[in-house]
Amino acid sequence: MREYVYSDNFAILFNFTLVSMLENTFCHIPGIGAATEKRLWDAGITSWDKWHELLSLRLPNSSRIEITKLLAESGKALNNDPSFFTSRLPSHEQWRIFPQYRETTAYIDIETTGLGEDADLTTIALYDGREVKYYVNGDNLEQFVDDICNYTVLVSYNGKSFDVPFLERYFRITLNQAQIDLRYVLARLGFKGGLKGCEKMLGIDRGDLDGVDGYFAVLLWKEYENYNDHKALETLLAYNIEDTVNLEQLMIEAYNINIAQTPFAKELKLPRPLLPRLPFQADPVCVERVKRRYGV
Repeated sequence: MREYVYSDNFAILFNFTLVSMLENTFCHIPGIGAATEKRLWDAGITSWDKWHELLSLRLPNSSRIEITKLLAESGKALNNDPSFFTSRLPSHEQWRIFPQYRETTAYIDIETTGLGEDADLTTIALYDGREVKYYVNGDNLEQFVDDICNYTVLVSYNGKSFDVPFLERYFRITLNQAQIDLRYVLARLGFKGGLKGCEKMLGIDRGDLDGVDGYFAVLLWKEYENYNDHKALETLLAYNIEDTVNLEQLMIEAYNINIAQTPFAKELKLPRPLLPRLPFQADPVCVERVKRRYGV
């Protein structure tokens, strides 16, 4: 069983933040929303270790004893249990866990032959900020099942609705990792129109892959299967991997936009990630050939 890994030394040269937004977070506590959390921050309760039950601030629908208990549980979960927080945070607030678990985060994206339950899985791309891994149907798909166990957080776009259920059904597994679905995080910030639409709104340029979408990815696989066209497979992998690598950029953009609205913007803002060298590039000649053959 072959495993395809593409790594670049300079892609490893980023620093993970040593400060966690999670320790400034209170909205994972039942009864505390964003408005109440802001009132806590304004009152000087800016992190868990500054919480005290004698606080004079009125907290509707929140038991101070229960808050103290849940904050103690939060401290225990901080190092190794991201699901403790994602199970308690709204989908659009799950960006908060990112820096704490960045070293064990995987960005994932899949390509399939369609959207129905009878569709087949064609390729998977996985990126963890250091190396790109890719998996191809008929070659090394099963290796994904072993590799994904090395991560505690999955970042996707619409992965909660599509990618993760598809993978679980296809491999007959359960992916228990915490999930950050950027569809919800970005929509809350006003970025919509699918993954490509969000990328364009945030200034991400796809170069030769501009205009290639999920439907075209299906045609590229068809071209590869029917004509043994390896340029079509390479273009499909370039597209799939680009989706995955761009998720890191989108994750950090969304995180920084959210952080800018908090009192912690200066110390918690993250630098833009270094982009890895990609193992494949789109073949424009192949793209044009597929467009002509299928009338796209």
